[in-house]
Amino acid sequence: MKKAYVHGYDQRENIRLQDQASTLVELLHSDTFYPAGSKVLEAGCGVGAQTVTLAKNSPDALVISIDISEASVNEARSKAAAAGITNVQFEQADVFNLPYEPNSFDHVFVCFVLEHLPRPVEALQTLKKYLKEGGTITVIEGDHGSAYFYPESEAAQKAIQCQVELQRKAGGNAMIGRELYPLLCQAGFNSVRVSPRMVYVDSSKPGLVDGFTKKTFTAMIEGVREQAIKTGLIEQNIFEKGIKDLYRTAEQDGVFCYTFFKAIGIK
Repeated sequence: MKKAYVHGYDQRENIRLQDQASTLVELLHSDTFYPAGSKVLEAGCGVGAQTVTLAKNSPDALVISIDISEASVNEARSKAAAAGITNVQFEQADVFNLPYEPNSFDHVFVCFVLEHLPRPVEALQTLKKYLKEGGTITVIEGDHGSAYFYPESEAAQKAIQCQVELQRKAGGNAMIGRELYPLLCQAGFNSVRVSPRMVYVDSSKPGLVDGFTKKTFTAMIEGVREQAIKTGLIEQNIFEKGIKDLYRTAEQDGVFCYTFFKAIGIK
């Protein structure tokens, strides 16, 4: 499902995704829960970074979590087992060719997936077929254009832009968060509503400084270093300064802001 996934599935990325998920649980998922007896499709579960929270929030719902990567599904299954989760079934499947009957799910959950797909509307339309009438879809995405910080740094912005450009070349969109409303409307969902979820970080929030500024966002930008330099998007010294300046925002007087967008639509 996550074709040409810029961030990759290596061990370092696995750790980063777990840090992101644990840091952002309250912000992104405090209002994500499904009624008892619901059948929920998590499309693009990756290594299960969001799955454990999804399942814990709705212990009496059945969650079917799918991903195109067999390795990721195996990793997600192991994480769920380690957490004692019993209401999730993991399956390897492609969102564009799902092995289910139409109208077979009460809800669909999609988190940090559309940003990696060249055809997000088609993906949403496909998922809509598997929703029952009146069922909901929940979509969560970030938006790299929403990143701003103190002290300001041109080099840091250029390093961030490298990740945006590499994702664009791979067919994705690192700034898709702002597009969720029109995308869901184009896909035919009704009563679409979107809520921005800002992460604001300063030194009074050491958990976010470490978990988000350092281990989530800056680690993600660091992850494209080799590719960005190799493809000539940026000079190495500028990239290294950009990363240094991003870490600088995690110091005592630093501030970092980023916005996620959470959308819900009804079939």
